[in-house]
Amino acid sequence: MRCVIARFPFGLTKSGVLESMKGIRPEQVTGESVIIGRRHYPVKQVSQVITRQDRRDFSADEVRRAMTKLGFTCRPLPRTGPTGVLGSLGQASAMLGTPMSV
Repeated sequence: MRCVIARFPFGLTKSGVLESMKGIRPEQVTGESVIIGRRHYPVKQVSQVITRQDRRDFSADEVRRAMTKLGFTCRPLPRTGPTGVLGSLGQASAMLGTPMSV
């Protein structure tokens, strides 16, 4: 399949991506990710491996669209809630049973 990433056309196939990522250790996922095999890879890492371009040259959206077209499952940016550390206002609000508004 012909995909355009960072203004350059690439002929990508699902089997080609699987072969390219074989033996590559996934980095920690902090943004959007793609599932290749049983591993979750950051989309920028995948694109850097398959295109041999610098990560600053393309956007995560370009890569996510290409990987989705090839049939890979892509995950959005992980949502993280509060870490459980409340400030004095948050603690007082929690004791009163009312939501904290700033």
